[in-house]
Amino acid sequence: MKTVILHYHLFKNAGTSLDAAFKENFSEEDGEWVTKEFPAQPALNREQLKQWIIDNPQAKCFSSHTAIFPVPEIEGIKIIPVIFIRHPIDRIASAYSFERKQGGDGFGPVLARNTTLKGYIETRLSLVNDRQCRDFHAHRLATMFGEKVGDEGYRARLAIEKLPFVGVVERYSESLEKLETLLKSNGFDDIKLQPIEKNVSRGGKKNLDQKIVEVKKQLGEEFFSKVEQENRLDCDLWNKLN
Repeated sequence: MKTVILHYHLFKNAGTSLDAAFKENFSEEDGEWVTKEFPAQPALNREQLKQWIIDNPQAKCFSSHTAIFPVPEIEGIKIIPVIFIRHPIDRIASAYSFERKQGGDGFGPVLARNTTLKGYIETRLSLVNDRQCRDFHAHRLATMFGEKVGDEGYRARLAIEKLPFVGVVERYSESLEKLETLLKSNGFDDIKLQPIEKNVSRGGKKNLDQKIVEVKKQLGEEFFSKVEQENRLDCDLWNKLN
C-alpha cells in the first residue's frame, strides 16, 4: 500500500508556509511534491483530483487550493488529508491585505485595491455564492458529506471529527508537531516539518487579540457584529479546535 499526502491548501491558512515545509522533504524538481488546480464543478473536481493522484505515481505530496472533499478512494493508495483552519475574522483581514498587494485583474485583487476592508467585506457578503467572507471553512469542510447527512454546520463539524488531521494556524508549530507524528506513523519515517514563514501578509508580530481589535476598529462595532454572525459556523469550528 502506497501512502501519499494530500494538502487541501485553503487561501490564507498558512498553506504556502506548509508547502515550503513539505518541499524541504519532497523534491519539487523530481515530482515528489506536485500542485494543481481543479474546476469548481464538484463531480468534475473530484474525478480530476482522483485521476491526478493516479497519474503521478512518483509523487508523495499533492497540494491544491481548489481540491474538494471527500478524500479520493484509490485502490492501492492510502491518502492522508491535511488541512488547516484559522480564526475567520483574522483570515478575512489577511485575505484583504494580501489581495490589496496582489497584482492582476482578478475580482478579489481589483476589489481590495479599490476599497476599504469594510467595503471589501460588504461587497463579498452581498454576493450570494461568494464564500470568501462568509463561513469559508465550513463551506469547504462540509463537502466531505452529501446534503442528506445534515446542514452545512453539522457536516463541517463531522468532517473535523472524521479527518485524521486538522491544523490550527494560530498554533502552527504545535500543529506541525502533531502532523509530523501522524506522518511518521504512516511510513514517512524521516520527515521533518520546520515552521517556515511564507506569504505572511499582515501583522506578523501581533497576537490574535490585537489583530481582532484592529479589525473591529476598522469595521465599527455594528458591522463587526454582522461579520461575526456571518461567520458563526467558522467561529464554532475554530473554538472546537482551540
